[in-house]
Amino acid sequence: MESLLEGVILMDPAGIILGANAAALTMHGIAKVEELGETAEQYVQRFCLRYRDHRRLTHREYPLMRLLAGEAFPDLIVEVAPLGTNTPRWVHQVRDVAMDDDGGEPDCLALVIHDVSERFDAEDRFEAMFQANPAPALIVRVSDQRYVRINQGFIDLSGYGRGDLVGRTLFEVDLFSQVDRRDFVRECVAAGAVVPQVEAELPLAGGDTKLVILAGQPIEVGNDPCLLFTFADLEPRRRAERALETNERHFATVFDMAPVAMVITTGEDHRIINVNDAFRRLTGYSGHDAIGRVADDLQLWNDGEQRQGLEDEIRRRGGFRGHDVRVIRKDGNPVDCIASAERISVRSDECVLWLYQDISARRRGELELVEAIEAVMKDANWLSRSIMDKLATLRNPRGENPANLSTAEISPREREVLELICQGLEDSAIAEKLGLSRNTVRNHVARLYGKIGVNRRSAAVVWARERGVGG
Repeated sequence: MESLLEGVILMDPAGIILGANAAALTMHGIAKVEELGETAEQYVQRFCLRYRDHRRLTHREYPLMRLLAGEAFPDLIVEVAPLGTNTPRWVHQVRDVAMDDDGGEPDCLALVIHDVSERFDAEDRFEAMFQANPAPALIVRVSDQRYVRINQGFIDLSGYGRGDLVGRTLFEVDLFSQVDRRDFVRECVAAGAVVPQVEAELPLAGGDTKLVILAGQPIEVGNDPCLLFTFADLEPRRRAERALETNERHFATVFDMAPVAMVITTGEDHRIINVNDAFRRLTGYSGHDAIGRVADDLQLWNDGEQRQGLEDEIRRRGGFRGHDVRVIRKDGNPVDCIASAERISVRSDECVLWLYQDISARRRGELELVEAIEAVMKDANWLSRSIMDKLATLRNPRGENPANLSTAEISPREREVLELICQGLEDSAIAEKLGLSRNTVRNHVARLYGKIGVNRRSAAVVWARERGVGG
C-alpha cells in the first residue's frame, strides 16, 4: 500500500477503518489515519462529498457506505472537503475493491482513490473561459457527434437553450445543414479534423436563419476527442450591405432622373464614369461618348485654367459651390452654367459628383434687360453707380480678365475722362476736375466713344465696368 501512488483506505465488513496509506491521507489533507475517523460513519461526519454538479452526497451515497452495502462503483468522481467547508479542496476518482481468501464473503474492503484535482481544475478553468467567452461557441464530441457544451454567446446568437442541444446529435439538430462545402465539413467533423472558416446560414430556434462564419478546432474534453466550433455573426454586415445596395439604387435612380446635368468622375484626372440623362441633353454627348474620358478629351470646358483651379479646390476642400462656367456642347455651341462639385463614395471608391445648371435662358433674359434699359436711356448721369455696377455684372457674370476682352487702346487722358464719366460727372465737372476746357473734354469723349464702339454715356459706363475701369 505504501508504495502505491494511488490512495487506499482499508475497512473491514463491519465498517471499521483498518488503515490508509500516506497517499490517501494527503488526498484528505491529514497526517494520521485516526483523522479519517474510526468507522465509515465517523468519516461521513468529518468530510463533505459532492458530485461534480456540486450536489451534496447523502449519507447513503458516500463511497465507504456503498462499499459496505456491497455496491460496485468503478471510477466514481466526487469532490471532497472537510465538513463545514463550502469550497471543495480535492477531486477524487474512486473505485471499490473487495478482498477475500476463500471466495466467500469479503474479508476486507478497500477504497482506491486517484487524485484528479489538477485535471478537473483545468477543466473548470476551461469551462469558465468557455462560458465567459463572448464569442458564440459550442463543442461536439467526435465519437458520437453529440453536442456536449454550448456557451451563453451561442444561446444569445441562436435562441437555443442548453437543453435543446446538449446531449443531442447532429442528426437530431443539424446546425450545419446550410454550410458552404457541406460534405467537406461533415468529413472534418467525423474525422475530428480542423474545420477552416466557412460561411453558413445558421438555423435559429425560431425557424429563421442567420448568416455566420464558423470554424472548428480539435480539443479534448474529459479525455474525449471533441471539436470546438466558434461562430461570428455576419448578419449586421449583410444588413449593411443590403442597405448600401438599396441606397446606391436610390442614388442611381435620383441621379438619372434629376433635371440638373450630373457627372461622376474618379481618379486624379477626373475620368468620367457616369453621366445622367440631363447631361446628355445639355451637352449632346451620349454615355458612350463621355464615359471613360476626361473633360479635355471632350473639350467640355471653355476655360481650361478655370477647370484646373476648381479641381484644385476639390482636392483642398472636397468641393465647391455655385461657380459660373461655360460648357461647350458637342456641336460647338457654348452653354452658360452654374457648376458645383462634391466628393462622394460610390461602391467604396472615392469619386466626385459634378452638377451643371443651365442658366443660358436666364442669362439671355438679363442681357435683353440691359439692352432695353440702354435703348431707353440716352444719358446715364442720373443712374446711381450701384445700378451701373449691376448692369456691368449682368453682362460679364464670370468676371473675365479685362485685358483679354479689350481690343481698344485708350490714352491715359482718355482713361481719366472715362473714370470720371463712371463717377457720374458731366463734361463741365470733368473739365473743372482735370483743368481743361469744356470743348477739350468733349473732344476726348468723342474720341473715346469711337475707340470703344459706343455712342452714349450709359454704354460707355457699362463698357468700363466690364473691364474694371472706374470700379
